Amino acid sequence: MQPIILPHGDYQKLESYQNSVVIFDATSDFCGRFLKKGDRTVDQMIQAARSGKQNIVEGCMASGTSTETEIKLLGVARASLEELIEDYRDHLRTHGLVLWKKDDTRVLAIRRLAKQNNKTYGTYKTYIDSAGGGVEVFCNVMISLIHQTNYLLDRQSKSLERSFAQKGGLRERMYHARIQGRNEKPEPKQILELLRELYRDIQKIAIDDAEKSSILAKIQTIANSVKESGNANRQ
Repeated sequence: MQPIILPHGDYQKLESYQNSVVIFDATSDFCGRFLKKGDRTVDQMIQAARSGKQNIVEGCMASGTSTETEIKLLGVARASLEELIEDYRDHLRTHGLVLWKKDDTRVLAIRRLAKQNNKTYGTYKTYIDSAGGGVEVFCNVMISLIHQTNYLLDRQSKSLERSFAQKGGLRERMYHARIQGRNEKPEPKQILELLRELYRDIQKIAIDDAEKSSILAKIQTIANSVKESGNANRQ
């Protein structure tokens, strides 16, 4: 029988989640290094980075029972990260700094970092420091990384939509489980075990001995019939 609650919760293996952790850690560092304490943008950027990460987690945990909820939360994560990209773009523009083009060799180098296993903020910080460590480098690294993460989230959502269209969701799995349960006939071994339990329970009941003997005899007759039926099916 197909499980009703699907395997879920293993979000640590998702590349989108791994990227979101880097984005959150890097954004926290960026705000501490380049923005003034008390600036409202600090809270907004950190909250957007946190929302991106936490909604991936929540969506993955909800996936066992609701594909719809998972798709919705991945959409919230993506929207939060898109908001964060705009904050980094705004910082470049308002400070007279350059937004690197997609085919810039530096952007291509940042994309290659995504292919590393077990990447952390340290992976990107090494590149940032090696490229001068300035705010322009930092912002462009983050913009590139967030673009990559949003691409992964889009791909996840499309995959979930296709799966839902083909297989349905929780309601469909529950329906098929009920239908299958009705159509399945119990095995003789299962019936015999139930009869044995009933036999033992009746022996404990305080009723007239003659009546008890009659009931137990009927149970024994049914058990013998089930055994014979099982033997006949095996032959």
